[in-house]
Amino acid sequence: MDKDKKEVLRERLIIFTRYPEPGKTKTRMIPALGASGAAELQRRMTEHTLSEIKELKAWRSLSVEVHFNGGDQQLMAQWLGSELAYRKQSEGDLGRRMTSAFETSFAAGMTRVVIIGTDCPGLNAKLISQALQALAEHDLVLGPARDGGYYLIGLRRLFPELFIGISWGTSEVRQQTLEIAENLNLEIAQLAPLTDVDRPEDLWVVSNFNWSESE
Repeated sequence: MDKDKKEVLRERLIIFTRYPEPGKTKTRMIPALGASGAAELQRRMTEHTLSEIKELKAWRSLSVEVHFNGGDQQLMAQWLGSELAYRKQSEGDLGRRMTSAFETSFAAGMTRVVIIGTDCPGLNAKLISQALQALAEHDLVLGPARDGGYYLIGLRRLFPELFIGISWGTSEVRQQTLEIAENLNLEIAQLAPLTDVDRPEDLWVVSNFNWSESE
């Protein structure tokens, strides 16, 4: 039992998000929602994600960190609560930032690390738990986004090659990642596909979403 408990406590979930400052977040939504509306969408989706993580932590012990852009630690803590750990995202493209996040967590002794964003309202506690469980037998777990990217990536050790030469922000991201993983002979698990809310044409996802389920 002690061995199992130690294993669970070495799991970490990292949330990539941005402080919801109008004009600096969800900018592709501004033509449809305005700067304030886009920031409000960012706020609500992040808070929904954190509510799912709170549910997960009620029955699964794990370390949680919020890696943010925009704002500062004080603003983030005022927004999401002082009980969370906050870390400013590193410099560079998304690949470099995720590499740094994984590297820091594995250096701290974590054995299963999952990174998620806050753009998929359909991402829930059950799916995150499935990802962590999958890392018991797989090197890599991906949550496929329907736009060709991924909403979740999990590793049990760092493979920096997965984040090099990727066309970030395009429909090729997941396929390029899978090709690299296959060339590395990694054991791969994939979760159920979800829709990212990145562009005005994606707003149907949140218009159909019952936010009250999580708030």
